[in-house]
Amino acid sequence: MKFRKAGLFGFACALALATASVTAEDKAPVYSNKWRIEVSDRSQSDGTIQFRLTPKEGTPTDVSVTIAKGRGENDIAKDIRDAMKTALDAKAFHVEVDDGEDVLVKKKKGPDFALELVQTTVMATKLEIEKE
Repeated sequence: MKFRKAGLFGFACALALATASVTAEDKAPVYSNKWRIEVSDRSQSDGTIQFRLTPKEGTPTDVSVTIAKGRGENDIAKDIRDAMKTALDAKAFHVEVDDGEDVLVKKKKGPDFALELVQTTVMATKLEIEKE
């Protein structure tokens, strides 16, 4: 009986490792020369939004954006734009607000890059990142 339990445990561990490796492959970074961050809804709390920008074969840059409670989507987009402009090299990236509530992040030179939302503690505001 002990051997059977050990065998089942070993099988379960192998299955978990195989699943983890498939999941890791599924989450391979997607690179583009331009990204759109869509902001929806007013913030219902103070908080922080953290993005990660990773150039292909480069070092990631984390960008942290502080958001105050009650900020509208257009103001949050401006906050994101300002934080990105401060954190990123202006010679390599162009950041602008588009349609009031969207932020465009474009490369000027260098490799394509991945952009992801790492975390947010801002309640009620929705963020969607799309490759352009």
